[in-house]
Amino acid sequence: MNTTRTLEQIEAEIAKTEAELKNLHGTETEVYARIVGYYRAVRNWNKGKRDEFNNRTLFVYDGDIADSRAKNIEHSMTNDFSEEKQNEQNINTMDNSIHYEFFMRQTCPNCPPVKKYISDVSFEGKFIDVDTDEGLKEAASKGVFSAPTVIFYDQTNTEIGRGHNVEELKGILEPQAILA
Repeated sequence: MNTTRTLEQIEAEIAKTEAELKNLHGTETEVYARIVGYYRAVRNWNKGKRDEFNNRTLFVYDGDIADSRAKNIEHSMTNDFSEEKQNEQNINTMDNSIHYEFFMRQTCPNCPPVKKYISDVSFEGKFIDVDTDEGLKEAASKGVFSAPTVIFYDQTNTEIGRGHNVEELKGILEPQAILA
């Protein structure tokens, strides 16, 4: 078998490939990823960050374990409070009908501190996993573009604030004196 090609054969193959590429239509896919605390197009990253991105490994938790943990946390947050907590809650200046939605991902490194912080609040909430199709649709409908995001609502389901980290949540909640 002859594996050597002439210069004319190579140029003919290049011309044929270029002709095929001229008929190719579409748009370039833009990939966004989290870098230094915010999302940015990967093509705009410097060489070092792009190399790091290419070497990243996605870790996926077993869905059953993660779902049961989220359900346990949600259940513990909706249980009746002790008499002491009930008294503290009655002192709060805001109505008990404040509630929240916590948009999270199973692989999110910033979600655990936010989850721990909101587990101490004195009102009910709901966890929404944006790794699921249903969770992603709900996040998109509410303009949630990153995890973690916590949206707080009043008794009329009007958004009263949203935060992405513990400091932002403290800024929303503590001036309102609605923490237990």
